[in-house]
Amino acid sequence: MTSSVTSVRSADGSEITVEVIGSGAPVVLIGGAFNDRSTVTGLAATLAPHFTAIGYDRRGRGGSTDATGKFAVQSEVEDLAAVIEYAGGAAAVFGHSSGAALALEGVLAGLAIDKVALYELPAVVDGNRPEPPADVFDRLVALIAAGDRDGAAELFLTEQVQVPAPVVEGMHNSPVWEFLRAQASSLPYDVAVCGPGLRLQTDRYATITTPTLVINGDQTSPWMQTASQALAAAIPGSRHVVLPGEDHNILNQPAPLDPLLRDFLGRG
Repeated sequence: MTSSVTSVRSADGSEITVEVIGSGAPVVLIGGAFNDRSTVTGLAATLAPHFTAIGYDRRGRGGSTDATGKFAVQSEVEDLAAVIEYAGGAAAVFGHSSGAALALEGVLAGLAIDKVALYELPAVVDGNRPEPPADVFDRLVALIAAGDRDGAAELFLTEQVQVPAPVVEGMHNSPVWEFLRAQASSLPYDVAVCGPGLRLQTDRYATITTPTLVINGDQTSPWMQTASQALAAAIPGSRHVVLPGEDHNILNQPAPLDPLLRDFLGRG
């Protein structure tokens, strides 16, 4: 099955690159930090026999531009609105990691999202991990303004995600680093959309009435498992599913998501 690539214009004039595959009811797929649309192509292909799967480059990544560079959550919500409008005016949405946070912001903003599926939203709750430093956002912006993508990627990984420094050093010396570096200029958006201190926004999420599926793997970091449990508890009527044998890298082998999403979406 062949995909097609086009672009849509967001409210501020940014051009957002969109890739579409399949036919049927539309499902928008949103990747997390360091992800462009290529990260969700495997899941898109898995869903394509049953749905119109739509991946896109979040602003400042891949083929998408960023007309303002202000790193405002509202800008990313407007991008998602433009993608949903292109999809036909309404769509289901799947978000991975910080993409899950963006999907929730779209729901809270009243976008035409029929159902929302969320995989491992990163969130601090009940001391499940230390909060990142309060100045991570400002330091990332400064590094990006100085053209230091390596420094921005290292800062995000060590202080926002809390990957041990020796592990990050190993990543820096591996082939994957160039891909991470290429997305580094958009990292302040990931910090912004996840909110201050990565704290779970329980009160806001408690207002959600959109049908919601919360997913995590049982092999992921314990703090992310706790975050998923708390997120599901915060959203009234949500469904929580734990996938055995899976971790945060499920998009590399997304087949286990297919029956779960097909059952949740009830279409295709």
